[in-house]
Amino acid sequence: MTTSSRAFRRHSILLPRRFNDGSAVPYEIIGDTLIELRQRFGAVSSETQTIQGSWTHEETIYLDELIRVWVDVDDTDANRAFFADFKDRLKARFQQLDIWMTTYLVEVI
Repeated sequence: MTTSSRAFRRHSILLPRRFNDGSAVPYEIIGDTLIELRQRFGAVSSETQTIQGSWTHEETIYLDELIRVWVDVDDTDANRAFFADFKDRLKARFQQLDIWMTTYLVEVI
């Protein structure tokens, strides 16, 4: 018996639950982001637990509450370009200095 597998590129995004000023991000903003990814790629996954982060920018310490969202897509230049642009849009949408987004190859068995 043989098994087949398919390679994808996973794009993992940490979305903030709070704006940099500490106020809560309305759930609609997170929901709209998930819908946008699902509509574009047919699927999106997210975790419900809160990821806590801490980082420093220009001597200001930021404490983050984040959720992780990920999408597995074909590894194409077009998809890579989409996520580069999407990151810039997310920074504006969530009023952030940066959005942590990582990507790596995954193999689905």
